[in-house]
Amino acid sequence: MKLVRYGDPGREKPGCLDKAGCLRDLSHLISDIAGDALSPAKLAELSKLETESLPLVENQPRLGPCVHQVGKFLCIGLNYEDHAKETGVENPSEPVVFLKATSAITGPYDPIVIPHGSTHTDWEVELGVVIGKRAKHVPLGKAGDYIAGYCVINDVSERHFQKHNTSQWAKGKSCDTFGPIGPWLVTSDEIADPQQLSLWLEVDGKRYQDGHTSKMIFDVKHLVSYLSRFFTLYPGDIISTGTPAGVGYAQKPEAIYLKPGQTVRLGITGLGEQKHKTTAEDILPR
Repeated sequence: MKLVRYGDPGREKPGCLDKAGCLRDLSHLISDIAGDALSPAKLAELSKLETESLPLVENQPRLGPCVHQVGKFLCIGLNYEDHAKETGVENPSEPVVFLKATSAITGPYDPIVIPHGSTHTDWEVELGVVIGKRAKHVPLGKAGDYIAGYCVINDVSERHFQKHNTSQWAKGKSCDTFGPIGPWLVTSDEIADPQQLSLWLEVDGKRYQDGHTSKMIFDVKHLVSYLSRFFTLYPGDIISTGTPAGVGYAQKPEAIYLKPGQTVRLGITGLGEQKHKTTAEDILPR
């Protein structure tokens, strides 16, 4: 099932796509794509719906982030061998974990705002994993049972903010609009193997990233199990599983970074596409 959230920012309603790709309303059945709505029992109940009988949503409203009330936005660095290689580092011996502020979350077609003073805003297409039930000390063989579904993520990053005079990545990863998710949350029953998905990203029509999730150093189940050793994962928590080669700062002969007025498109097999315009930050006081 492809679950969506639609409407103006902060006023999104839950919905889904029917077999023809039309948007249908779910607000009479669940309050949002969040919390208990992501549980295995509730998703199984929703999967039995005749989606064509649900209220049709017309006029192509904005799609918001496909998950609401995200508690933790967990990210994995250097999780593709080709990306580690292009950055000049060895493959990590265990997952590189950092947190992205949930205030960075935005919709799949919303603008990416280049922060004031930014000179190194970069792109990273990633597979997102959404947790569906409380997870703590999860055995590797059971990790899949805790996954509600998958989505496209652009782990937008400001490399100077991320790396200059610091070993902490959060401030370079957490600027407003640096966490587009969606367009859909595709439930795990529709993805036979999350390690068999192609992912790509283009800027102004030029393809820079063209990867495959089979090339992850630590696969999805390993990450869920590993992270649950250190802290409890809750429904709606997101794991952004790393990016393949082709990021802007690794381009040759010199790095390429995003500027206002560009178009960024990215997608993953079966999970849909995102499309963003880049804009300059308005720094008027609010």
